[in-house]
Amino acid sequence: MRLVIADCTVDYDGRLTAHLPRATRLIMVKADGCVAVHADGGAYKPLNWMNAPNVLTEHDDHWTVVSPKGEELLITLHRVHSDSAHDLGIDPGLQKDGVEAHLQELLSYDPEQIEQGLTLVRREFPTDIGPVDLLCRDAQGRTVAIEIKRRGEIDGVEQLTRYLDFLNRDANLAPVRGLFVAQEIKPQARTLAADRNIGTSEIDYDVLRGIERPQQRLF
Repeated sequence: MRLVIADCTVDYDGRLTAHLPRATRLIMVKADGCVAVHADGGAYKPLNWMNAPNVLTEHDDHWTVVSPKGEELLITLHRVHSDSAHDLGIDPGLQKDGVEAHLQELLSYDPEQIEQGLTLVRREFPTDIGPVDLLCRDAQGRTVAIEIKRRGEIDGVEQLTRYLDFLNRDANLAPVRGLFVAQEIKPQARTLAADRNIGTSEIDYDVLRGIERPQQRLF
């Protein structure tokens, strides 16, 4: 991972246009090619970013990051305070909490709870950046990658997007479509998923476990 702290301005041109005026920011370039610009605040979310794959071109006073769709991120460097690189090694991946792990297990036994006609190929199907929760085939024999969360937020959609990019590079699997599954999916995550042609499905954990809720009883 490369970490650059610099006074910079940032301009994005793609599905919309956005401008960040000059300020001191952290620019992260990850091993997979993802570029993210962070402020000293706002928790984990970057001010602007470009997901891999993309092409980063460096010049003395500016960087350009261009995606296959033609989106462009222009980072103008006014003053560089620090520029360092670190080898983080292979990440073991996110350890899921008990509910997520159990959801994955239950849905692997019966993928048709998500979509009629789905059959399991493998749980924790490996990619170069980590395993996708479930790899399935649909009723037409097409490959489906499924990411399962307890709470469905934008980060989960981003994660599935990265998995799909790698899976679609495999001619034996492509074309691969994505399904984002959670107990509850936030509206922003649902909107982002639709924009990326990723399907969404909300799952009732108690129903999946066969637990009858008191309010469901007639008497």
